[in-house]
Amino acid sequence: MRYTSIPNTLFIKNRSNYKKKLTPNTITVLVSNDVKHTNADGTMGFAQNSDLLYLSGIDQEETILVLYPDAYKEENKEILFIKETSEHIKIWDGEKLTKQEASQISGIARVEWIQDFEKILQYMAFEADGFYLGHNEHLKRSTWNQETQQDRMIAWCKKKYPLHQYFRVAQLTRDLRPVKSIEEINLIKKAATISIEGFKRVLKAAKPNMHEYELEAELSYCFTKAGANGHAFSPIVASGKNACSLHYNTNHNLCQNGAMVLLDFGVCYGNYNSDTTRCFPVNGKFSKRQKDVYSSVLYCLKKGSELLKPGISHTTYEKNMASLIEIELIKLGLLNAEDVENQDPNKPLYKKYFMHGTAHYIGLDVHDVGLYSRVFKPGMVLTCEPGIYIEEEGIGCRLENDYLITENGHENLTQDMPIEIEDIERLMNH
Repeated sequence: MRYTSIPNTLFIKNRSNYKKKLTPNTITVLVSNDVKHTNADGTMGFAQNSDLLYLSGIDQEETILVLYPDAYKEENKEILFIKETSEHIKIWDGEKLTKQEASQISGIARVEWIQDFEKILQYMAFEADGFYLGHNEHLKRSTWNQETQQDRMIAWCKKKYPLHQYFRVAQLTRDLRPVKSIEEINLIKKAATISIEGFKRVLKAAKPNMHEYELEAELSYCFTKAGANGHAFSPIVASGKNACSLHYNTNHNLCQNGAMVLLDFGVCYGNYNSDTTRCFPVNGKFSKRQKDVYSSVLYCLKKGSELLKPGISHTTYEKNMASLIEIELIKLGLLNAEDVENQDPNKPLYKKYFMHGTAHYIGLDVHDVGLYSRVFKPGMVLTCEPGIYIEEEGIGCRLENDYLITENGHENLTQDMPIEIEDIERLMNH
């Protein structure tokens, strides 16, 4: 692996916290994600099931984690099943984890080969009253129309053990994962540090008539050289009117002289992510209108992020951010104050220029799991990302930082990423 080894004490602690939430006499079974295929013999690579990673640290395909805290035999309380290697696999794909390595990474003493899973589980299953199984319960999940390894495990388990009770792993991990430990915070900080250097590299490289993908390449070089897993998500490098498409990421257009570029990107380091957005004029000098729009968004970022502190609800925060944007849109001449005063509260006028939420959890997933009905607590890491999008003017501006909620407020993990107009122009012109 590229990143510095993570102490297995993190995963031991995560499992301990998880077990405290389990219904008595139940078995947890978590499976790894599938390797996704493209065409012929190509694959898209592998991304681990985040809950399995959170509880074991194992970042390898064909892995199963079994936890049975109330098992009669001590050896059955934690079992990790991994893929057995062979000479053929070594020659074609390289080394896989040994049992000893998997035990060291996870802190789990008993490691078995995955082909023995069904036999070993059966020795324990009829002692237990129920199973906890994993599934993707993210509000915006993208796997609803695909069969996954988790779906197959659910179907197999219910067929094999139909009279057991069944419970949801995700219900427990979505409560645990939003509050980060010091080890997790340090990994997110490392990802943020790499992203800061990547943005500075982009500013120094940017010039009119470059392709958007050339700027993306500067990020990719920086991330790989720093030992990151890679991009946290497909980066958005959107110049001019492209910035008004929120998830634009083809990144194939020319950055025309006079255009402002919106750069939404993140770094994945040790499987933990950063997520930041910056805007800059490709020629190194903001126009008057770009500067005005940018200044409004920056003001909203600074004022809105003040509510990222313990005890504040997500709803209160988002309402405050919407009000800030609304006022700035009036100042920019995009909305009429009288029209805003008389608007239908169910169809606010600001939605034409600002159509998304501005705070999401971040961690093992870029849009990390967690309920937004919870108030902010120390240890949570959230983004703050206000924006204004003026399609008719070809200007889209979003600014985004990552914030750690602390006992007394927050810490801006991306404080050192240039954001002031003067700093950006200075870096681009020297």
